[in-house]
Amino acid sequence: MQITHSHILLDACCVINFCASGEFLAILKSLPAEIVVTTVVQERELKTLLEFEEAIKHGLLKVVDFESEEEEESFVNYAVDLDDGESATCAIAVHRKWAIATDDDKAIKFLQKNFLHLQILSTPEIIKHWSEKQSIDSLVLSNVLNGIKIKGRYVPPKNNPLQSWWQKSS
Repeated sequence: MQITHSHILLDACCVINFCASGEFLAILKSLPAEIVVTTVVQERELKTLLEFEEAIKHGLLKVVDFESEEEEESFVNYAVDLDDGESATCAIAVHRKWAIATDDDKAIKFLQKNFLHLQILSTPEIIKHWSEKQSIDSLVLSNVLNGIKIKGRYVPPKNNPLQSWWQKSS
């Protein structure tokens, strides 16, 4: 997995999945970019995740807010089609030209249609990257993927290019 941006902006769905994996901090450490989430995502969707606060405390994750009227305006405009968390994440990613990690189908389609220059990452891509970079044992990887499936309630959709890798590895 090649990261083509200086930052990766995580949507709530990915944060929840990574926390469900039991390896949140290790996954963040494996990524070759600065990892951030929006204040909107933090305040509305991630208040109760202890791992989230731990990552901030260790400097592995930063929380960012809107820095311009343009970002805020885009947030409002995108909220017509997307939930608030995805809208905020997309608005900041678009204006700052940061990569975005999301598994939200609506957000992915919205970004692919309107912002081809942005790199879109998914839970499977990031987990696969982490497992390969850290040479994770197949049993540990299986437990991580099952944790995401059970606690995070996520499995890649059939059209995800890594769906067969996910199934074989879990």
